[in-house]
Amino acid sequence: EVQPVESGGGLVQAGGSLRLSCAVSGITFDDYAIAWFRQAPGKEREGISCISRRDGSAYYVESVKGRFAISSDNARNTVYLQMTSLKPEDTAVYYCAARLYLCSQYKAWYMNWGQGTQVTVSS
Repeated sequence: EVQPVESGGGLVQAGGSLRLSCAVSGITFDDYAIAWFRQAPGKEREGISCISRRDGSAYYVESVKGRFAISSDNARNTVYLQMTSLKPEDTAVYYCAARLYLCSQYKAWYMNWGQGTQVTVSS
């Protein structure tokens, strides 16, 4: 069974940093794309970053470019999201999701989701 598990959320002041982790069990890591989504209260879940082990590509939504960085550790089957210069509008529940091969911006194309980790940025 493919099971992503997020960790690393918390409360941070504006301008601070956090690193989220997504450990994924039950997969051949090199065959998968791992994406980070977030959902703020009353808003749709949006994709913010993705990394594909198949072709080495990485993607970011415009609002996090230059502030967030996605990376992977093959030995640990783990993807990280390093978040810097955090803003109050980054407050959300952050989810990681896995799908075969290539990244997609469409959440419906991801079949395997973690439970989420809360990130709260105070002003």
